[in-house]
Amino acid sequence: MSAKATRTQIVHEADRLFYEQGFEHTSFSDIADAVGISRGNFYYHFKSKDEILDAVIGLRLAKTRKMLEDWEAEGAHPADRIRSFIRILMTNQSKIMRYGCPVGTLCAELAKLDHAMQDDAAGLFTLFRTWLVGQFEALGHREEADRLAMHLLARSQGVASLANAFGDADFIEREVDAMCGWLAGYGQSGDTQNAPGHH
Repeated sequence: MSAKATRTQIVHEADRLFYEQGFEHTSFSDIADAVGISRGNFYYHFKSKDEILDAVIGLRLAKTRKMLEDWEAEGAHPADRIRSFIRILMTNQSKIMRYGCPVGTLCAELAKLDHAMQDDAAGLFTLFRTWLVGQFEALGHREEADRLAMHLLARSQGVASLANAFGDADFIEREVDAMCGWLAGYGQSGDTQNAPGHH
């Protein structure tokens, strides 16, 4: 395996382990064992856990950007694209029930540790927020776009947290349906006066 391929595999395994075990509880040995390399070979690529965390956040940002680009390409209408965001809870249902949201859990853990990279991790939420704002603006809700984006982010995070706590697949399905129903209330006209959740 080339050095580049080994480094890539290290980052992918670290990404998985940070999600499944948590950043703090994942050791160099855990990652080296998952990749199947020696500690010495591991240190050739990464000298510290923070270096790995930086690479993992970079990987997650790249994956998220690609996912958003795919939703843009696949969704003919902004509401279709927003539904793709909502339905990610269904796509990742089993993992969310077991480990929670990968973005939310990492941000929460780094905040508890008062880690220097907590703002970098929060950049993942910023990507979603900015993208959702753009979709709601395209739906005709420019003035409320950020409020709507934050509401949807908050609700999806709440669903992920409770699904993880209770391990309830039906709950996820019900909430996804409810969020899609909420979105339908915003329609295409830009008139939010009678839309659900309007204040």
